[in-house]
Amino acid sequence: MMSVPRYHSSDSTTGARFMLESYTVLAGQLFGLASLVLCVLAFASKQDDRLLVILLSANVAFALQFMMFASWTAAALSLLVIMRIALARRFPGSIKAMTAMLVVSGVAATLTWQSWADLPAIVAMALGTVGMFMLRGIPMRICLGLAALAWMLSHILVGSVGGTLAEALVLFTNAITIYRLYRAQKRYPGIIDQAPRDP
Repeated sequence: MMSVPRYHSSDSTTGARFMLESYTVLAGQLFGLASLVLCVLAFASKQDDRLLVILLSANVAFALQFMMFASWTAAALSLLVIMRIALARRFPGSIKAMTAMLVVSGVAATLTWQSWADLPAIVAMALGTVGMFMLRGIPMRICLGLAALAWMLSHILVGSVGGTLAEALVLFTNAITIYRLYRAQKRYPGIIDQAPRDP
C-alpha cells in the first residue's frame, strides 16, 4: 500500500508564521518608501508650514515602519519627534521644555529597550532635541545632521531601504543648507540669530 504523507499542524503553523513575517517586512519597507516620498515632497516645498506638516506625516510613516520591524524603541521615539517639533516651535530655547522632552524620551527608551541596536535611535533623539531647542542656524543643522546620521544607522540595522534613503536625503539637503548659510554668514555677518535662553 502507498503511504500517504502526513502533514503536522506544526508545519502549517510554521508556514503561516513565515507568511505573516514576510507580509510584515513588506509593510515595513512600504512605510519606509512612503517616508522617503514624504521627505522629498517636504524639502521640495517652499512654504515652512507645509514643510512642517509633511515632515510630521513622514515621522508617522517612520514610526509605523519601525513597528513593522519590531523596533519598538525607534518607533516610540519617532512618535515623540512629533511632540518635540511642536514644543520646540512653541518654546524655543526653553531648557525646561528640552529637559522634559529628554526625560520622556528616556522613559520611553527604557520601557521599550530590546538590545544595543536601539542605541542609535536614542542618540538621534537626544541630539535632535538639544539641537532643536537650544541651537539655531549652522550649529542647529550640524546637530540635526548628526541626528539624521544616527537615524540612518537605525534604518540600516532594521533593513529599511526607504528609511535609509530618506535619511540620506535629509543629510544631503542639510549639508547644502549649511553651505548656503555659511556663505550668507560670511557675506552678511550676524545674519544667523541665536536661540533665546531661559533666564
